[in-house]
Amino acid sequence: MVPSILRACRLFRDLPQEFLEQRLLPLGTSREYARQSVLIAPGDPVDWFAVVLRGKVQISQIFSDGTASLMDALGPGYTLGTDLICTRSRRSPYYAVAADRLEVLQFPGALLLEPGALPGEAQTVLRRNLLTLLSDDNLRKHYRLAILAQRGLRDRVLVYLTMQAERRGTPTFRIPFSREELAAFLCVNRSALSHELSRMEAEGLIRFRKNEFTLLSAGKRRSTWSGTEE
Repeated sequence: MVPSILRACRLFRDLPQEFLEQRLLPLGTSREYARQSVLIAPGDPVDWFAVVLRGKVQISQIFSDGTASLMDALGPGYTLGTDLICTRSRRSPYYAVAADRLEVLQFPGALLLEPGALPGEAQTVLRRNLLTLLSDDNLRKHYRLAILAQRGLRDRVLVYLTMQAERRGTPTFRIPFSREELAAFLCVNRSALSHELSRMEAEGLIRFRKNEFTLLSAGKRRSTWSGTEE
């Protein structure tokens, strides 16, 4: 199981399978977390990165009044901590919490940062992939700001769903969020979101079942999505 997930991980793209299994995998440490476990809290020093093997990690900002803003949800094959180890302080500004039972494969950050920690060509590939990951993460933040700049709930929903459809090249797609997570990502009330989605379906704008959506007439609205994030 683990080698196939490592091969699918964008950070390890273009690395030979033999290298992944014989050189990289032994350097990782498997860690399991129960649901709602905090992997990273604001202010924590982070000198490691991890690949999600099972479950989901929620990246959130939690405010003093108890409200939370979901910034991302990372499923199997996604990496955690790569953005933090590349900062000067290596301290987190956010929470990373296990959304359900979670298993990750954790590696020392030195593998990416310290010269000679891995064979030269492999480390060059990793750093190139890391740069792509960080650039795409920056794009995701840009497009989320574009979504949150919409004043109305429906506009936020339509812009988000249109971005997802354009990114995948199909009007029918799955989103990585549950209904509760989508509400937190859009910074709206969950009940209001569910009500608005039902209204949009009744008006023939969308069809949806759980986290699978189909854009109908709403698909005519373009989001100017041009990112390469996968």
